[in-house]
Amino acid sequence: MAHQIRVEVNGEVQEREVEARKLLVHFLRDDLGLTGTNVGCETTLCGACTVWIDGQPVKSCTQLAVQADGTRVTTIEGLADGSKLHPMQEAFWEEHGLQCGFCTPGMILAATALLDTNPNPTEGEIREALKGNICRCTGYHNIVKAVQKAAQGGASNG
Repeated sequence: MAHQIRVEVNGEVQEREVEARKLLVHFLRDDLGLTGTNVGCETTLCGACTVWIDGQPVKSCTQLAVQADGTRVTTIEGLADGSKLHPMQEAFWEEHGLQCGFCTPGMILAATALLDTNPNPTEGEIREALKGNICRCTGYHNIVKAVQKAAQGGASNG
C-alpha cells in the first residue's frame, strides 16, 4: 500500500508517494538520488546510513520513509553550504579522517550532532559518541583528531 509523504530534505520540501515498507535510506538514495547516505549493515550496527531527522542523528536503514512524514531530514549533501564544506567536513579532510569514505557521511553527521550537545568533548566522549559508527579502514585515530579540530572551530548543525 502506498502512502503520500511530505518531508523537507536538505531544505527542500519533497512530496512523494512511497510504499509503506520502503526504508528511509532507500527513499533518499533511490527516489531522491542522494547517494551520500550509504547502505551498510541494514541492522543499525554500522552507522553508514546516519542522517538527521529534526536535527537528531538517526540510522535510516531501519527507519521507514513514512515515519519521516512531516519531518526535516538532513543528509551529508545538505551539510555543506553550497560548495563551501561544513567545518566538520573540512576537519575530516584536513586531519585525514577518512580512507575509503564509506563510513564518512554517517560519521560526520554523528560527530556534528555530538558537538551540538557537547561543544568541547574529551577524546573518550568522542569515541563513546561515535561507537555506533563503524570504520573498517582508519583505526579511528584521525577521526577523533578531526572531531577535536572541528570542536575547536565551533562546528555544529545549529
